[in-house]
Amino acid sequence: MGDVLAIAEQKDGKIRSVANEVVTVAAAVAEGLGGSAHALVLGGDGVGEHAGELGTFGAEVVRVGEEAALESHVPEIHAAVIAEVVASHDYTAVLFAATAVGKDLAPRVAALVDAPLASDVTHLEVNGGRLVGIRPIYGGKLMARIGFETSPAVVSLRPNAFGADGSPASGRVEPFTPAIPDEVRTRVVDFRSAEAGAVDVSEATVIVSGGRGMRGAENWGLLEDLRNALGPGTALGASRAVVDAGWRPHSEQVGQTGKTVAPRLYFAVGISGAVQHLAGMRTSQTIVAINKDPDAPIFSVADYGIVGDVFEVLPRLTSEIAALRAEG
Repeated sequence: MGDVLAIAEQKDGKIRSVANEVVTVAAAVAEGLGGSAHALVLGGDGVGEHAGELGTFGAEVVRVGEEAALESHVPEIHAAVIAEVVASHDYTAVLFAATAVGKDLAPRVAALVDAPLASDVTHLEVNGGRLVGIRPIYGGKLMARIGFETSPAVVSLRPNAFGADGSPASGRVEPFTPAIPDEVRTRVVDFRSAEAGAVDVSEATVIVSGGRGMRGAENWGLLEDLRNALGPGTALGASRAVVDAGWRPHSEQVGQTGKTVAPRLYFAVGISGAVQHLAGMRTSQTIVAINKDPDAPIFSVADYGIVGDVFEVLPRLTSEIAALRAEG
């Protein structure tokens, strides 16, 4: 059998949308291997309340481990519990989302079960009965094709690089009692949350991203005004150059070394369109680019382009959008 385990990430007791993508990929891979997709949900009391919904995306079995020690993300504890689940079943692959949590756990679990690891994979398939992955290397300039000599293969999948539209399965929930390690060297002392109401750029339906054309952090208020005019579900994004300059936090970075996004609407403001940035946002449904350089690469992927000074265009665009929303 070629069963595949999907680690379904949760936050604050709610299963994250990225988990649906991981389960979808697990179901597709398992079908190619002649097995079925299993999902694993770990957390505090009540985390399994909606676990069965993962069956919608192809999970045949959903294993749920509820334990107070799993309520907060403590890498040592989570990795040990996941490794125990993996060891209890003959899985061909174990899939994580390549989020901050997934990037932390995947290598730990791979080390614990002595398995090969492929991180930040953007394509995963079964070819000739064997699992094959594709991931970017050298800053996205090349794509590496990866095979696995042994199983289980541990793979982290880049968020938003895969859809969440798997064929429905039973989603049978199987609760179990996680074995918590006796000795843990780390503990969580505090959580620092993003500003109230802030939308994670990787989960936003609309994104307003700024680049070096904004000239400095002091001008970001123009992008915030546009975000506010567009309404709820809109997040701020930034290019790598902006983050490297210290204008915006890394959590907002879109691109090869940041986050991959797939919103319904993406505004690229003052962004030239380097290949690393395009790799992170080109799957957006509609792209609007604003740049004073008519030859900027961003226009090659944009659905709508405005050639002009962002400091003149943004206030007018924001005003018009605000007026339209007020009328509606």
